[in-house]
Amino acid sequence: MAITKEEVRSVNPSSVAKVDTKLEIVVIPVSDVDRAKEFYGRLGWRLDADYDNGSDFRVIQFTPPGSGCSVIFGRNVTAAPPGSAQGLYLIVSDIAAARKELLSRGVDISEVFHDAGGVYAGPDQPYLFGRLRVSGPDPDHRSYRTFASFNDPDGNGWLFQEITTRLPGRIDSAATSFASANDLASALRRAGAAHGEHEKRTGGKYDENWPDWYASYMVAEQAGKELPQ
Repeated sequence: MAITKEEVRSVNPSSVAKVDTKLEIVVIPVSDVDRAKEFYGRLGWRLDADYDNGSDFRVIQFTPPGSGCSVIFGRNVTAAPPGSAQGLYLIVSDIAAARKELLSRGVDISEVFHDAGGVYAGPDQPYLFGRLRVSGPDPDHRSYRTFASFNDPDGNGWLFQEITTRLPGRIDSAATSFASANDLASALRRAGAAHGEHEKRTGGKYDENWPDWYASYMVAEQAGKELPQ
């Protein structure tokens, strides 16, 4: 079901905790530690740790590029059944590029798709809650609406979700940031294309204040506010 802007605005800001609480670790249950290590390394994720006490405990930590949250797995790390972690989201600004990257690394990943009924939330089960998966990106290229999915060797389920414009209130416009050089480059390309249309509307005249226009566009895009015309 799609989330409306009215529903987003109805959230009471005073109910939000004032102390920063950052999600840092997600535990992934696996059956073969070395096989999982090879897979997540093949994704291009950074290996942060591989601690083995030599007997009954081993923990491995990987971090996706640009992510503030890492995953851990290993031996005697969790009692959850291998493959039971589902609906793990990886947010990207260019889903076609992200999918192409994984394919180049030999990872089996679905075609890009969207949900005909709205936002595709939760684990990757196409017919859950009446979902209707449609091949290809969201026709209007809206944020939160385009996906691709893949599994690790144990069946733990991951989804790419493309987000270029955040819903209002999801990010402070005064703290605009980008997780990676690729995200920043993508934002600059979108701003450049939009500025080209802006120049057409203003008679094709060179805009000497284009850096200010780019900055306004990129800040508004991240904050989910009205974009400059």
